[in-house]
Amino acid sequence: MKKFEKPVQSLEELRHTLGTPGRLAEHKVISHLDSYCRQFIAHAPFAVVSTSDSAGHCDSSPRGDAPGFAYILDEKHLVLPERMGNKRADSLQNILENPHIGLLFMIPGLEETLRINGQAVIIKDETFMNRLESQGHVPSVGIAVYVEACFIHCAKALKRSHLWSPEKWPELSDLPAPAKMLAAHSQLNEMDENQVRKSLHKSYTKRMY
Repeated sequence: MKKFEKPVQSLEELRHTLGTPGRLAEHKVISHLDSYCRQFIAHAPFAVVSTSDSAGHCDSSPRGDAPGFAYILDEKHLVLPERMGNKRADSLQNILENPHIGLLFMIPGLEETLRINGQAVIIKDETFMNRLESQGHVPSVGIAVYVEACFIHCAKALKRSHLWSPEKWPELSDLPAPAKMLAAHSQLNEMDENQVRKSLHKSYTKRMY
């Protein structure tokens, strides 16, 4: 990171720069899924899953389905279905090396989010997989999470970004199409932008579950 001249190099320096959290922020973390967390998750159709491998290389992956797609077993355990994807399985490979996981649950229109940290394993227990059935499809594996910390994250980031305000959304006319970006990144002779677009369309219409 040689481009940056003033990196913060200690906790003391960080605290001197930012200050210390207030009492509410200090005391908001709980170690289990109480009734409020369960209700939040039951209304959430989207989550971000954060993992890292044994070397610390990080990954954040979106997960989404009908509200309540995450199955809650009890106050310390929940399971996320692994729906059909591109089979890279980045999150799953990371979990095999490093069980620590972070989840960010989001509800459209609500600017506060729910953060959950814990430890994860990949499971294929038929009892739980059957409970995660959707659109007639049962996932082959799921991500089981042992909950260690839960807390509400304030709304400032979503308020600043206007994420749920269509009138504030950026103009996209100058943005390259995702198919064009994917074709450029993959650099496969047989997959130009048009072929990638067709492949994505087939995936979105034929291989959602």
